[in-house]
Amino acid sequence: MLACLGVFVAYLPVTTVSVSLPAIQRALGASTSQLSWVSDAFVLPMAALILTTGVLGDVHGRKKVFQAGLVFCALGAAIALSAGSVQVLWVGQAASGIGAAALLPTTLALISHAVPDHRERGKYIGFWAMSMLASLAVGPLVAGALLAHTGWRWIFLLPVPVALLVLAVAALRLPDSRAPHGRRLDWPGQITAAVAVTALVYGVIEGGADGFGAPAVLAALVLGVLSGAAFVLVERRSASPMLDPALFRSPAFSATALVAMVSFLGLIGFFFVLSLYFGMVQHLSTMQGALRLLLVSGTSLLAGLPVGRLMHRFSSRVLITSGLVLIAAALLAMTGIDAGTSYPALAWRLVLLGLGMGLVLTPMTATAVSAVPFHLAGMAAAGNNAIRQVGGALGPAVLGALLTTRALDAMPGRLADAGVPAESAAKVLDTAREQGLGAVAGLDLGPATGRALAALGGSFLDGMRLCLLVSASLALLAALACALLLRPAPARPRD
Repeated sequence: MLACLGVFVAYLPVTTVSVSLPAIQRALGASTSQLSWVSDAFVLPMAALILTTGVLGDVHGRKKVFQAGLVFCALGAAIALSAGSVQVLWVGQAASGIGAAALLPTTLALISHAVPDHRERGKYIGFWAMSMLASLAVGPLVAGALLAHTGWRWIFLLPVPVALLVLAVAALRLPDSRAPHGRRLDWPGQITAAVAVTALVYGVIEGGADGFGAPAVLAALVLGVLSGAAFVLVERRSASPMLDPALFRSPAFSATALVAMVSFLGLIGFFFVLSLYFGMVQHLSTMQGALRLLLVSGTSLLAGLPVGRLMHRFSSRVLITSGLVLIAAALLAMTGIDAGTSYPALAWRLVLLGLGMGLVLTPMTATAVSAVPFHLAGMAAAGNNAIRQVGGALGPAVLGALLTTRALDAMPGRLADAGVPAESAAKVLDTAREQGLGAVAGLDLGPATGRALAALGGSFLDGMRLCLLVSASLALLAALACALLLRPAPARPRD
């Protein structure tokens, strides 16, 4: 139960912030790239530190790391609650991301310790995954209800009392566990991993804003690639690696790692783009957008409930591959929406996406943990989570860059087709390039304002369709990898 509450606290900021991005943008005057950093300031520390916190839990005790994670989540939410600028909001999100990095591997490791039988463990990992989906489902409703009556900062209130309550219960009821096995902190691996993830995400986000030919962007991307290569070399030679390269000798672990990255790249990136679509194109309130996003996370939650039992009847390959095909189908169907798409026409697409996600998440995590020897289960769980969060960090970065680049390319033609005068069109383009797409909505262009907003909506849709095509292609690639690599795992002794 505490493990499930921990992952609930860890993921609560994801969709709460996603549906609030239009309100945050209006209040703080943030550009599209700055909004990307609001999401990535949370996901980046989670991706960069999750392997290290897994080792800390194994060596020094998972209860201590679990409690530290809750403290950071509460602290980060409190900082964001008082933020007066986008930079302070980044700090709060980063602190919450550190807390989430501590919670995710320790919650799975606590389950693995309490339930050593890997078949029985799948059921409890299912509960863990459902808690994550419940958090993703609750977040939009909390944000929508609060923003209807208060300012955007109050969306960060709920994690504070929830984290402190779980912290108090954990202090009294949670037994400690550890699995040192000679493990110790791998500082070279930690440093190279953190630099690689941060540099790549920075390069993608700033490349979308300033162009990928900018010197700083090129330097960041090169640094990211070199640091990633250094991480692989360091881990191969380390006596106590954070992520043992031997894990990838298991085709099942490799396949689920790919699925983890692709699914969260698409999921977090999709929430980022779709929330902007609701605000900038359909001009919906935060609650209206939240109710639509709830169709994805709510359906994932409902679909995921029986998956733990289905895993005893169907192989993980069948479940994960089917889920990824459904995700790809939903994303391709989303390319047909426009500014006037009705709620029913959008709803079935979002439900289909949620159904696919529900089929993927539980067997993906259970398969990654069960595909390796027992003493590597904690590392496998942390590795799967780390790779998932790298995908989550790249999601807003990659899709945000694609969205901005394609929209800006399409905007001159859209403005001309809408009949916007040349002087007003130039003002729109300058504002979009310097301050972001959202800033265009605040321009007063007199009689041309309505036509300019229509052109903005059309340009945004052009960018969103490109994002959907890329995400669908990645989902199909991951489905192919699962079909080829996932095989039933032989029974293995506990070693």
